[in-house]
Amino acid sequence: MLELKSVTSQYDKNVSVLRNISLVADEGVTTCVLGPNGAGKSTLVKTIVHLVQPSGGSITFCGTSLAGLKTHEIIKRGIAVVPESRQLFPKLTVAETLRLGAYFEKDEDVIQARLAKTFEIFPILEQRLDQLSGTLSGGELGLLSIARALMSAPKMIILDEPSMGLAPKTVSRVFRAIRDINRKGITILIIEQNAKKTLAMASYGYILQKGTILTEGDRAALQQNEIVQKAYLSS
Repeated sequence: MLELKSVTSQYDKNVSVLRNISLVADEGVTTCVLGPNGAGKSTLVKTIVHLVQPSGGSITFCGTSLAGLKTHEIIKRGIAVVPESRQLFPKLTVAETLRLGAYFEKDEDVIQARLAKTFEIFPILEQRLDQLSGTLSGGELGLLSIARALMSAPKMIILDEPSMGLAPKTVSRVFRAIRDINRKGITILIIEQNAKKTLAMASYGYILQKGTILTEGDRAALQQNEIVQKAYLSS
C-alpha cells in the first residue's frame, strides 16, 4: 500500500536526516518502525506526508506516486497521521475534535455514521463528548488523537510514538485500540520505541538508526534478532 524507495530527506542542505530509506507497509496489516530518540522516526512521518520534502527517492501510495503533492492532498488520498505528542486543541470539546477529523466530509449522515463506528472502538469518548479535550487524562487524550484520525475514514493510519508519556496500563489500552482498528481492515504504520508492545502486534518491522534502516524482518525474525534483543527487548 505504501512504499518508499531510497528516500532521502533533510532540514538543512548539508545534513541529511534520512538516507536511502526503503520500506513497504502492506495493505491490511500492521508494520512498525522502531528506533531510539534521534533516529529520524518523526522525520520519516513528516517526509511521507510532505511536511518535510524528500530530496531523493520515491514514495507511492496505493500504486500512485505522491511526488509534488501537498500535505492536505496526501491526507485526502487516505493517509491519516496521529502525530507525536498528539497535538490536540485543549479548548475544543471531544465532539469538536472528532469533527475536525472529518473536515473534508460535508455530509452530516456520513459524519454521524463515522462517529458511530468510532464509538464502537472508543466508547469512553461517547461519554466525554461535551468535555474539553484539555481536561482529559493522558490515556483518553491518546485515544482521542487516534479517534480523530479514524474520523477521516482513512485507508491507512500512521502513528508517531502513540505510547509516549503514558503509564503502562494506559499504553496497553491504546495498543488494544490500534489492534481493533487494524482488525477492521485499516492499514497501520506505527513508529515507536516500545518494541515489546509493538512487535507483539506488527507483522513486519524495520529498525531505524541514525537515519538509515539497520535491519528489517517479520515479527519472529526481529524478536530473535540479536541487535533488537540487546537494544529493545533485554529489559
